Amino acid sequence: MPELAEAEFFRKRWHQAALRSPRILRIHTHDDKKLFRTAPAAALRAALIHSSYSTSAAAAKQILFRFQRPAIATAPAIESWLGIHLGMTGELSVFEPRHIPRKHDHLILYTSTHALVFSDPRMFGRIQFQSGSTAPTWWTQIAPALLSTAFSDKVVAAFLNRRARAPIKAVLLMQERFPGIGNWMADEILWRAAIHPAQPAGTLQPAEVKKLWRECRAVARLALNTIAGRGDDLPADLNIAIPDTWLFNHRWGKGGHCPKTNKPLARAEIGGRTTCWSPARQKLHA
Repeated sequence: MPELAEAEFFRKRWHQAALRSPRILRIHTHDDKKLFRTAPAAALRAALIHSSYSTSAAAAKQILFRFQRPAIATAPAIESWLGIHLGMTGELSVFEPRHIPRKHDHLILYTSTHALVFSDPRMFGRIQFQSGSTAPTWWTQIAPALLSTAFSDKVVAAFLNRRARAPIKAVLLMQERFPGIGNWMADEILWRAAIHPAQPAGTLQPAEVKKLWRECRAVARLALNTIAGRGDDLPADLNIAIPDTWLFNHRWGKGGHCPKTNKPLARAEIGGRTTCWSPARQKLHA
């Protein structure tokens, strides 16, 4: 499932193309698909046609694109907000303007030089839409970003205490406090902080909580710089962007060794999710 950095990666992909050719000339939608369950496709098409791309942002696992259409003789000016949640298999791609819709291309915005395509084979993603001058609540109510000043060690400590009996791996996946953290990021954070994923959240010592908070921010920053690239520049090859010094490249499949201890990794289901950790480094304590 795409996480914080992957969402930013895909945002930039559309952003770079839309800047070069911002005006939407025509739109293709799969109207009857559940991705449009909260955003009727007909209303989306009516508002976005002939509008121009303005700005975009990524927060948590969601992406927002803003469009503006000036007033014309038959209609007033419109500002539109398009939200995309990629779900498990969603992807934003850019093709030539003569791109023919494929089976899983659920939204295509055509410009004079590009086709901006949202595809999702398993349809666990979501499209949201709103017109108006103020940002929609489904965007403004996303929890404070991991790299914001609102995400403090004190806030994290209080949240862990309220979920004291839950394994820390499960707590890190709670988007209301850790927006954008998914399975691999949670494993990476806990491995770097040397905290066992099954450790009950309320048993972490103050020093461990502070280390967990620091690693949340460090992994978020590393992931954004490495996976999503710097500035508007995308990595040359997303598949080889992550160094072998991360747990990321060793956590998939069976076998593998910890990059820090060179001891075998362990895998089990913790908090309902497949989890990888280093027993030599991450030990349970009372």
